[in-house]
Amino acid sequence: MNIEAGQIFLGDISIDVFQKRIKNLHLSVHPPSGRVRIAAPIHMNLDTIRVFALSKLAWIKKHQNRLRSQERETPREYITRESHYFLGKRFLLRVIEQQDVPKVILKHSILELYVRDSGNYEIKKNTIDAWYRNKLKEIVPRYIAKWSKVMNVEVAEFGIKRMKRKWGSCNSKASRIWLNLELAKKPVHCIEYLVVHEMIHLLERHHNERFYALMNHFLPQWKQYRKELNETVLTY
Repeated sequence: MNIEAGQIFLGDISIDVFQKRIKNLHLSVHPPSGRVRIAAPIHMNLDTIRVFALSKLAWIKKHQNRLRSQERETPREYITRESHYFLGKRFLLRVIEQQDVPKVILKHSILELYVRDSGNYEIKKNTIDAWYRNKLKEIVPRYIAKWSKVMNVEVAEFGIKRMKRKWGSCNSKASRIWLNLELAKKPVHCIEYLVVHEMIHLLERHHNERFYALMNHFLPQWKQYRKELNETVLTY
């Protein structure tokens, strides 16, 4: 069971602290905003954790600066000739008015968006988001089926939603995983990495030595995929 200890502050840097049944301290900086997190043993007091964080201050700032300077999309307007990404590739949008059900069709390097009102931002955005969601729902089950056999675990349910701070999450008790809708824009091997990451949480809930040993065992190149995922263009 996780016990949230709260936050510690180093100047203007806030650090979320979680205490768990683990042996060692684990420090991480998360995209896209550079949120800092420390997982610590249950018996460790906050003063000790703060001293540890201070010793890593330069490392924290380095990683935060890298994330915050990372290229980001400008706000999408959903207009013709605007760039959109799908599975790691860039496509030009073409908005087409038609009196039928809104839809998206991929044609070579063009993403064709068919809507009744080309000036309606919400309809255009929602139509493309729905298309991204449906594409992920086609891709993800294949990876779940593949890795369920390899890991000998079962995913009872998966879902797709917008997530501000995470690429994915896992409810190990319910055997349910969630994936960020933004993954539809990333290369397929990055999507597979996230599926593997969340499925391993069905074997090990915490980001501890056993978790990373399992990642190394099942997907030895996972660090390369994580790096690529975190360095791709981020949503505005």
